[in-house]
Amino acid sequence: MGREINLVRALPKTKRNIQARNGAKNPEIIRISKQFGEMYFDGPREYGYGGYSYDGRWVPVAQDIIKHFDLKPGMRVLDAGCAKGFLVKDLREALPGLEVIGLELSQYAIDHAHPDAKPHLIQGTIEEMPFEQPFDAVLCLDTVHNLPRDRASKALQEIQRLSHGRAYVRVDSYHTPEQRAIFESWVLTAEFHGYPAEWLALFQEVGYTGDYSWTIIE
Repeated sequence: MGREINLVRALPKTKRNIQARNGAKNPEIIRISKQFGEMYFDGPREYGYGGYSYDGRWVPVAQDIIKHFDLKPGMRVLDAGCAKGFLVKDLREALPGLEVIGLELSQYAIDHAHPDAKPHLIQGTIEEMPFEQPFDAVLCLDTVHNLPRDRASKALQEIQRLSHGRAYVRVDSYHTPEQRAIFESWVLTAEFHGYPAEWLALFQEVGYTGDYSWTIIE
């Protein structure tokens, strides 16, 4: 198995109004959020991001990813679950000649992607990825947990198939019951989540050998 490493540590900390979200959270909002359409990305905050636009925050993350995987021009990288393609754009610009492809379930996100990334995005699901040849690195950030456990298992197997272990996933987790309570009051789209030990057990079960880290809501 790979190692725990936070390759997105350069991202700014997100300010969340947990009490406001918990008060507004209801089955209809959750249903709409899980469509991953306009309301999720660019609607009111209680439905998701509350507006998802490019601000350059992924630039240092792209640089850390390139260094971690020792990427070179001509290599191929997949961002599975790439949303509007911001990391795809920044990876390509940080290392000219690097081939970066984004895979995204949401057609809305692709239609409203950054124009520099849009030509490199493909619509599809991470549990049945439309690629045969492996990549030099596969990234999957905050996406696997949006599937129920059986489908999350398939997604991790797909990531492993296309990366041979040169991968990085970040998934929802928590270390304490208090953190779990905060998580459950905030998150709208997660289908499978657990403590790190539960994720590590799943990684071992499906043969995922890439690197990983946890999204902890505090």
